[in-house]
Amino acid sequence: MSNTTMIERAFEAASLRFREIGVDAKVALSKLESISISLHCWQGDDVRGFEGLDEELSGGLAVTGNHPGRARNVDELRSDLEKVFSLLPGQHRVNLHAIYAETGGETGSRFVDRDELEPAHFAGWVDWAGQRQLGLDFNPSYFAHEKARDGFTLSHEDEGVRGFWVEHGRACRRIGAEMGRVLGTPCVTNFWIPDGHKDLPVDRRGPRERLTESLDLIFARNLDPAIHLDSLESKLFGIGSESYVVGSHEYYLGYAMARQKILCLDSGHFHPTETITDKISAVLPWVPGLLLHISRGVRWDSDHVVILSDEVTSLAQEVVRSGALDRIHVGLDFFDASINRVAGWVIGARAVQKAFLLALLEPTKELCRLEREGDFTGRLALLEEQKSLPWSAVWDFFCLTNNVPHGRQWLAEVRDYEARVLLKR
Repeated sequence: MSNTTMIERAFEAASLRFREIGVDAKVALSKLESISISLHCWQGDDVRGFEGLDEELSGGLAVTGNHPGRARNVDELRSDLEKVFSLLPGQHRVNLHAIYAETGGETGSRFVDRDELEPAHFAGWVDWAGQRQLGLDFNPSYFAHEKARDGFTLSHEDEGVRGFWVEHGRACRRIGAEMGRVLGTPCVTNFWIPDGHKDLPVDRRGPRERLTESLDLIFARNLDPAIHLDSLESKLFGIGSESYVVGSHEYYLGYAMARQKILCLDSGHFHPTETITDKISAVLPWVPGLLLHISRGVRWDSDHVVILSDEVTSLAQEVVRSGALDRIHVGLDFFDASINRVAGWVIGARAVQKAFLLALLEPTKELCRLEREGDFTGRLALLEEQKSLPWSAVWDFFCLTNNVPHGRQWLAEVRDYEARVLLKR
């Protein structure tokens, strides 16, 4: 019996099992096909970008490990991303930071500061994405720059420094809008800043008033939501801002509600005992949409590669149960140089897809009925029984129909790519 036949037969048997609990596996796969994950480009080069500056990472960002094969230029980074996409079922996106601009033509020698960036500096990325039918998302880079050395950017006391970063934000919105216009899919431009204090500040209000003023200047120009969406990302703390972060969750929640912006919830940006699952239904009624950055913090916001954990599974369940897939954008956000970087991307993305598959295979209507009737015994029993249903057979079939490796076969392709490409860098 061929491998393909075995997968098809296993899927048919699994479909019958799910049908018994009122779930159509084929409908679940159709919905899974529509969920695009935005892959963060900075996993491939350890958040170095192409500016050619000697500035080290700042703002609480730190990459650990020195596994061979780091992408050193745009061609290598795109090659690595193409390899990742060849191993993922479905159609996805790429998430760029401003520091990944191509400003010097073929030589890469001309430096363009961040307040002067233009859509032309990302034309190569747009052409590449268009040829591969990929969407693009974007992020201003408020770190690793001489004007961010003291830990403050948009909330800086110096009006000149604030002005520089305001212009950077404006430039990034123009770039994101052009990406969305050309590619025909809205670009989510996400704002995260590292501003904060290491030790206890006296004035907490002042920086937040300045941040509000700066953001209002950046967002003064209305952009068509059909091509561009603004998002704001909070953080609990960072290295160097342990005591106070200007852009806290409460601050951005209030700003996003007042200005009707998308709120970004990063699963690593809250207290280690706190998950973002419950925040989804609490926030959705008040903002136009949510951006989820899925990461894996270990004891702190350490951005480990995402795995199929209970936290990720519950997050996907809440997204599906919310019935708002069209208002929720999903992306990855981690960087790990201790393992093969391409493998890290694949492991993380496939874990998130598996979590969504589990959520889509849930008998949600039946569970809600039991809950409404007060049958909490039945609800808990069904939730537990569902965990042992043959969802992996459905996943293998999804991979088969998308012409990507199933099971652990993808690892052999990554190791071959490492031997042929990565180890020669």
